[in-house]
Amino acid sequence: MSEAIRCIALSGGIGGAKLALGLSLEMDPAGLMVVANTGDDFEHLGLSISPDVDTLTYTLGGVANTETGWGRADETWSFMGALAEVGGETWFNLGDKDLALHVERSRRLAAGETLSAITADVADRFGIAANIVPMSNEKVRTVVAARNGERLDFQDYFVHRQAAPEIAGLTFAGAADARPNGEFLAALSALSLKTVVICPSNPLISIDPILVLPGVRNALAACPAPVIAVSPIVGGRALKGPTGKMMQELGMTCSAKGVAGHYGGLLDGYIIDEADGDLAAAIDCPVRVAATVMTDLDDRRALARTVLEFAAELAAGPSGSQVSAR
Repeated sequence: MSEAIRCIALSGGIGGAKLALGLSLEMDPAGLMVVANTGDDFEHLGLSISPDVDTLTYTLGGVANTETGWGRADETWSFMGALAEVGGETWFNLGDKDLALHVERSRRLAAGETLSAITADVADRFGIAANIVPMSNEKVRTVVAARNGERLDFQDYFVHRQAAPEIAGLTFAGAADARPNGEFLAALSALSLKTVVICPSNPLISIDPILVLPGVRNALAACPAPVIAVSPIVGGRALKGPTGKMMQELGMTCSAKGVAGHYGGLLDGYIIDEADGDLAAAIDCPVRVAATVMTDLDDRRALARTVLEFAAELAAGPSGSQVSAR
């Protein structure tokens, strides 16, 4: 696979899936590898749940619930209703169609298949030409350290408690000993690779779990293609989710510049929204100012084109100007 990969996208769920869809429509999707965060994965009701993998699968497969950004379109909820009747845990919603994937994944994992193999097979069944690759086939779990001393599994913090507890830190249990997906590492050194894009996902809980895997940062640093990030912060606010709240509680500046600083020296280029254009000169890498808010399919495709064009410019060499406008 790695010989044909032209673009690698590091992604969490909703925001990353939007850009991944745009990329899949603006290039040969067979040359796109989407590396999915699995730090959000957890075991619930005896099932193995992979929220970001599934959001990417449903989005690229054309069956996502476009109103929520997660789950499947035209979903029904008979299982959850019946579960409530018998006193089961109902804080994490599992739609009837969505449930089928979790049941089948759990069965196949128990039979010895890897998460990568299962994900690839499901993607093929949904007619997805792009390559959705879990960041690792081994368990890595995001753990939230709350300021009150509690240690919370990520989904307990994020869904059950609605991200309300104030956080003091994050750890990624199992990351130090987990092997990054071999296809991902191989693709990072492929001669065909033209760009790596860090999608506008939460940098702390969607991208960091990928970056902390052994060897990933070094592989990105040695990567022959430009590494570009798209800011998830627009006008000092996160468009969705607890990104801004988490950054502030951890003492970070909630801004496009703050996210760039968090990624440190990894970036060869950075894309920020037009609302943050005044920050461009203060960011320590080449910057492209563009419309980054993706409200419809045209927006997703336009941002994907910006990413690919910016990557081509960076690969061609210095343009003589740090800041470029679309």
